[in-house]
Amino acid sequence: MLDIRFIRENAELVDEKAKAKGYKVDIKDVLEKNRIRNEKLRTRENLKSQLNKISGNKKPSEEEITQARALKVRLEKAREEFRKADDIDFKLQREIPNVFSDDTPLGGEDKNKEIKTWGDAKEGKTKDHMMWGTERGLIDFEAGAKVAGNKFYFIKASLVELELAILQFALAEVKKRGFFLMGVPHMVNSRVLEGAGFSAKGDEKQIYKVEDEDLNLIATAEIPLTGFFADEVMPSEWLPSKMAAWSPAYRMEGGAYGKHNRGLFRTHQFNKVELYVLCKPDESEAQHKELLKLEEEICQALEIPYRVVQIAAGDLGAPAYKKYDVEYWSPAEGAYRELMSCSNATDYQARRLNIRYKTGDGTNEFVHTLNATAAAASRMMIAIIENFQDEDGKVAIPKALQPYMHGQTEL
Repeated sequence: MLDIRFIRENAELVDEKAKAKGYKVDIKDVLEKNRIRNEKLRTRENLKSQLNKISGNKKPSEEEITQARALKVRLEKAREEFRKADDIDFKLQREIPNVFSDDTPLGGEDKNKEIKTWGDAKEGKTKDHMMWGTERGLIDFEAGAKVAGNKFYFIKASLVELELAILQFALAEVKKRGFFLMGVPHMVNSRVLEGAGFSAKGDEKQIYKVEDEDLNLIATAEIPLTGFFADEVMPSEWLPSKMAAWSPAYRMEGGAYGKHNRGLFRTHQFNKVELYVLCKPDESEAQHKELLKLEEEICQALEIPYRVVQIAAGDLGAPAYKKYDVEYWSPAEGAYRELMSCSNATDYQARRLNIRYKTGDGTNEFVHTLNATAAAASRMMIAIIENFQDEDGKVAIPKALQPYMHGQTEL
């Protein structure tokens, strides 16, 4: 959610950047509804002041008592009119996406800008993870469909151990770097979901809702971590505050078809370690770079070839001010595929959920929030299966994971 003063003073800029992100918003209407809301507020406060003035008299006259009765009726009506105007104003403001940084490429996914590459993007086809896993009986989507539906799956035996090793490795690495470990609820209420920015631009199609209850399955631990701090005012010395949470992620979007969604790449449920940072506004750019650096260090420790891309405006979600993706090299496809993401949401989520910190002069200001992927286990397994596979189909386990694999060195 943007500051209304910023919207008012930068109406053309906000409109242009919303359109570049692919959002249809009417900034003029937002500002007009805000003007009406403020007018209703002034009317309400003026009537309240008049009533308080009369009520303050120890012995009001009959005329004043009559005036007070009339004022109470008018005040009740003014309160209701303000409530309605405030609800409309709030709803419209929340539909405006965050602006994006000036160095963000314009356009859609095809305009994402490559920043760097790392590792040996080896040529030569290897079996993709689905063929490899199915042949060995380690990945079973048919059984998943039988018990839950399309794009649910079972993994078995050594792949279970590999997934757990990836998660344990990621948690150990981020803990060494000062991240506080958290376990989170797998469901959140609508206020938290929307406050984290997961209802805009049709994203509700991504979220599983619990029928007849105000509960939603989380698409990422970012959502409950944001909600954890709702309505809090943190001491300045607590910032930056860095957390890491393991959780499943549940996404309806997994039903999409196509080669880029094959097998484990895009599913309705997967396990992930998510990073989350709250900081002062002047720290968020540096914190964003640190999160990206940490993602790269995890890939390098696992010896996974990758590239970093900066995400173009049309591919950004509502909360993101700036975003990078880390993409692993897929020998099976001869292309890079998304592995991790890293976003700076500035104060967009903090304003929506009222997350603030106390400054040195005693005032309360909104924090900046950032999120990043430490490990999406299913995609990490794909990257390992494809990049560590030999001609016989054996997959060497990266050395960094071997301490978590109970003596196994290959799959």
